[in-house]
Amino acid sequence: MSRARKRVLPIGIAGAVVLAAAGLSVNAAMASPSADALIAEVYGGGGNSGATYTNDFIELANAGAAPVDLGGYSVQYLPGAPSGTSKWQATALTGSLAGGSRYLVQEAAGTGGTTALPTPDATGAINMSGTTGTVALVSGSDPLTCLNAADCLADSRIKDLVGFGTALVHEGSGPAAGASNTASVSRNAALTDTDDNAADLTAGVPTPQNSGDAPTGPPTTPPSTPPTTPPTTPPTTPPTAPVAKIHDIQGDTRVSPLAGKAISGATGIVTGVRAYGSSQGFWVQDPNADTDPRTSEGIFVFTSSTPTVAVGDSVSVDGTVSEYYPGGATTGVQSTTELTKPKVTVISSGNALPAPVVLDKNSVPDAFVPSAGGGTIENLPLRPADYALDLYASLEGMNVRIGDSRVVGATDTYGELWVTVKPDENPTKRGGTLYTGYDDPNSGRLMVQSLIPTATEAFPVANVGDTLKGSTSGPLDYNQFAGTYSIAARTIGTVKSGGIKPEVTDKASSDQATVATYNVENLAPANPQSKFDALAQGLVKNLRSPDIVALEEIQDNNGATDDGTVAADQTLQKLTDAIVAAGGPRYSWREIDPVNDKDGGQPGGNIRQAFLFNPLRVGFTDRPGGDSTTAVGVTGTGSKTALTFSPGRIAPSDPAWSDSRKPLAGEFTFRGKTLFVIANHFISKGGDQAIDSRFQPPVRSSESQRVRQAIVEHDFVQQLEQADPHADVVVLGDLNDYQFSPAATSLTGDGQVLTDLVNTLPAKERYSYVFEGNSQVLDHILVSPNLKHVDYDVVHINSEFANQTSDHDPQVIRVKP
Repeated sequence: MSRARKRVLPIGIAGAVVLAAAGLSVNAAMASPSADALIAEVYGGGGNSGATYTNDFIELANAGAAPVDLGGYSVQYLPGAPSGTSKWQATALTGSLAGGSRYLVQEAAGTGGTTALPTPDATGAINMSGTTGTVALVSGSDPLTCLNAADCLADSRIKDLVGFGTALVHEGSGPAAGASNTASVSRNAALTDTDDNAADLTAGVPTPQNSGDAPTGPPTTPPSTPPTTPPTTPPTTPPTAPVAKIHDIQGDTRVSPLAGKAISGATGIVTGVRAYGSSQGFWVQDPNADTDPRTSEGIFVFTSSTPTVAVGDSVSVDGTVSEYYPGGATTGVQSTTELTKPKVTVISSGNALPAPVVLDKNSVPDAFVPSAGGGTIENLPLRPADYALDLYASLEGMNVRIGDSRVVGATDTYGELWVTVKPDENPTKRGGTLYTGYDDPNSGRLMVQSLIPTATEAFPVANVGDTLKGSTSGPLDYNQFAGTYSIAARTIGTVKSGGIKPEVTDKASSDQATVATYNVENLAPANPQSKFDALAQGLVKNLRSPDIVALEEIQDNNGATDDGTVAADQTLQKLTDAIVAAGGPRYSWREIDPVNDKDGGQPGGNIRQAFLFNPLRVGFTDRPGGDSTTAVGVTGTGSKTALTFSPGRIAPSDPAWSDSRKPLAGEFTFRGKTLFVIANHFISKGGDQAIDSRFQPPVRSSESQRVRQAIVEHDFVQQLEQADPHADVVVLGDLNDYQFSPAATSLTGDGQVLTDLVNTLPAKERYSYVFEGNSQVLDHILVSPNLKHVDYDVVHINSEFANQTSDHDPQVIRVKP
């Protein structure tokens, strides 16, 4: 499964969302029609069959007279029918858009077309659909997180948005019609923008224009008729905003009692400056605290551009109090109280910072968050002595410090790591923090980010079990991807290695068959050869070349390019070649190509499960007829029990598998005995509310579909076992859920139909995936009751390390069928 990002980051991807009704559209309530920069033309057919131009493009125009600085903007693209795992793709912009001028953004090239675009003003690599999609002009370069019209409606970063074809996300009555490989959608010469895509844009021959072309918008010279003489009565002087202390703004709950109101004279010392990304601003803290432990003395001031203050400045701020929900309010995240549209006065510089609040095992409560019976907790008075999230909310924006802290989430590609301030809280054998149940999210976890861009100063590289030694200090920020709060660090400790190394599983005896599962994370032929080589090394060296491997997230031959390709033979050939080069066997494979764009995952990728097997050790019983839409069945009884198709898909038309991967069943033989293997990749947790949601307990909206998937597969396995009580069945893969989840227990029949082998491990070893600093289970191997003597191993080679080939650890069993 994939997880992801917020406005605070310089780059990133979106968090979990809940899809709204398809008929809802983005209307003028999102933003008034743009008076200057807007999207003038969109063409996604570049390089496709019949196209003239070799590249897709997005053309901007300035409907106003004054130039617009595009340095803080991006153009972004979302597929026309987004799923819960769809992600916006972004191209950052630079330069200025003059009044009445155009700005050309060149995107991905195809294999067709004969004519290059005019020299682009910006270049990206987004591969847009020629017929349907949504394009947005966005303030900032962080990818949007909205996946439906309602969320996009609420996102103030969107300056203009165009949905075309059959796009679910669009402005007004409907998307612009008529886009194709040979037709773009564009506005008229007057650049009319009524926030109704269907009315404002029409299809026609693509006409790409760059900033060097003659202005086509309204004239830049003033009209000849002078403006009307202003009234002689001066306007009423606006009332002065009330003076407010920071603790008055923050209040004693998670939301400000002054939200939406203008204030003046909020004073304090600058404790941190963020001068990168689309969430630029600074934190200010009042050194003169009140006596209420519930009211924070710190606050973030959102400047939207590089702040002009420095740490240690004493400032006075006028602005508007805002509650910012990173990723959108509908995701269930908590809000951050901010000051927006600020007017900042520097009073003095070089002042000492307020003493940091120390976060450690003694100051952070063990209980994580109060319950509201499924309702919101944001209006409940904070109880910082009782709940960790309440403590963190009461310190929002304040200067905090941690000392020596164990790393429980390795450094990621965004320049983040996770630590725990509670060294004795559910430790794993290798130094992580074990996620043991919905009622124990581990309150000691904190994310650490740097206020210094990684391009300027390298972020510490740490693995799980390392220690971040010394002082790490800075304002306490909120990031919905931390699963709790994060330290926006001015200073970061040094890393002391905990010494963990990638594991190597034990060697099997010659009479044991070895069966493994490995989520290879969107593997496609265009991935670097280094990824294929690393996966091969893991399979050959760390897993000792299993006889059978169930792979998840094998993409089609052109990866995320959405052009109807579904075959994955090139992906599998490249992987099996790399395995041979690494000293492993020449694997054969079996898989079933899915129906295009029907199995979820990265748009256009057509991920699926596949079997690799070593023909020198095991046989595969091919039974023709299995395809993407035909259900496999069970035939025969006793020792003659067999699959009707091999490979075959389990109940592919059942609603359980809507927009999700279908289980792949195969019939293998080892030393004359039959082994039924079922490879899985259940639907992801996209759409679930996070463990730090303002709704408590959080809603796990994706769970119901996984439970249905589990029941469908449980019933299929039960058919096999009823036909042959001695059937040897292995069910394995990425179930995207925990060993204690309703989905897992439904699949096993409470242990009567299948045994979930992770439960046979010592408690401290029950994990295959690390997320938000929690070591948890998503991948499983389950076996039928007849398989009694099974050696099971989760082989930790990825999830605990900063250098990962996949975000999942593989698993393997050694068994005598």
